[in-house]
Order: sequence, then structure tokens, then C-alpha cells
Amino acid sequence: MRYFIEIAYHGKNYFGWQKQPDALSVQEVVEDALSKLLGFGIEVTGAGRTDTGVHARQLFAHFDVENSLDATHLVHRLNSFLPKDIAVHQIFRVKNDAHARFDAIEREYEYWITLQKNPFLKGLAVFTPKKPDIDLMNETAKLLLDYNDFQCFSRSKTDVKTYHCTIKKASWEQRGNLLVFTIAADRFLRNMVRAIVGTLLEVGYEKWALEDVRRVIESKNRSNAGASAPAQGLYLTKVVYPGTIKLN
Repeated sequence: MRYFIEIAYHGKNYFGWQKQPDALSVQEVVEDALSKLLGFGIEVTGAGRTDTGVHARQLFAHFDVENSLDATHLVHRLNSFLPKDIAVHQIFRVKNDAHARFDAIEREYEYWITLQKNPFLKGLAVFTPKKPDIDLMNETAKLLLDYNDFQCFSRSKTDVKTYHCTIKKASWEQRGNLLVFTIAADRFLRNMVRAIVGTLLEVGYEKWALEDVRRVIESKNRSNAGASAPAQGLYLTKVVYPGTIKLN
């Protein structure tokens, strides 16, 4: 039997989602908790990878068990057992071939920049005292919807078979002293959102023009794009699946 688990986490203390040999990951902590509470080894497969220090408000993973679970009770036990910076929101039964990564049809991220030094946002937003031009950044962000190949925003050493992504939304808004960039696509490349944010900020500070970004995208060369924005401002906020994967 296959179950989906919905997880949220503060990424500061973790070397990303994906399990690795010599560094603590969110996946490792979740697998360890599930295995101890259920009494047998559990492996979870996540919807994607988040880098070191990146946060998630919603990430789904799947795992398999032989017998049905009391999902509500397990959520309560997990939240009592897990560290305070990881939370489980729900667990639910899905079709046996449902896949947390491959069945996702849309993912959404936010990037937070604070214009005011705020101790309550330490590790949760990137502070910059100088406000970039949001209108320029939004005009340039519209360019992203005209392209499908985003090799220029991908980590150089990566094993992906294609750099094609369909971006459905990309825009900035101001919420008080917060600048929030929201981007949604069918898939994302490693480091893609942080590279896009860094590039758009070059425009926002009037170092680059819109046409410069067009040339960057068409170059397919990561070294031509802006520097990656810091990890602590990035949030995975939503993962969307077809309604047909869930069992009643």
C-alpha cells in the first residue's frame, strides 16, 4: 500500500531534502522517524530536492507499507517525535503506482527579501536595505513565460536529460517590508529559482536591461546569468497533483 505524506520544514539546520552520506537531511530525519514508529524500515521518495538551507511549506513524499495505517494517529505521533523544525500535515492513501516526484504537475516557489532588518525573519528572508525596482523586475519576469529551455539558470554539473521547463507564473509583489517573488512551473532545475532571482535583481538595481536577460536565456550558459540568491530566502510553497491519484 502506498501513502503520501505532506511535510513542511525550516531548512536552516539541514543539508537539503535529499539523504546523503555525511550530512543531515530532512529525508533522513523523516525516514528515521517513520521507521522507528512503525517498527520496520521505511524509505520515502520526495517530490523533489531542496538545497541546503531552503525551506518548504509543502513537500509531498511517498512510502510503502504492507498493511493499512491509521493515518490521523500516525500524523500525531510523528509530530510529537520529529524535531520542531519539521512538521507533518497529513498522510493519505494513494494508488499503488502514484509517484510523489513524477506525478507532480506543478510546483510553486516563493523568494523573500526584506527591506527592513528584522530579527524575526533571520534565516527566513534576505535583508537588503536598497529597494530594487519591482516594475522592471516584473516586466523582465514576463520573458520567462516565452521560453522553455532554461539551461542558463541550471547548476552546471547536473545529470538532467533536459533543461526544458514550462513556467506558468513569475511575478514580484510587495507585502509591507517584504518583496516576494512567486514562480510556478511544471518542473524546476537545480538552483534554477535562486539563479532567476539573482538575475532579476540585476535588472531591479538597473545593472542590466531586459534585453540583457533575453540574451542570457538564449545563450544557455550559466556563467552569463546573475549570481544565485542566498538559500535562506527560498521556499517550496506548493506541489500539485492530479486528483485521480488519491484513494478515498
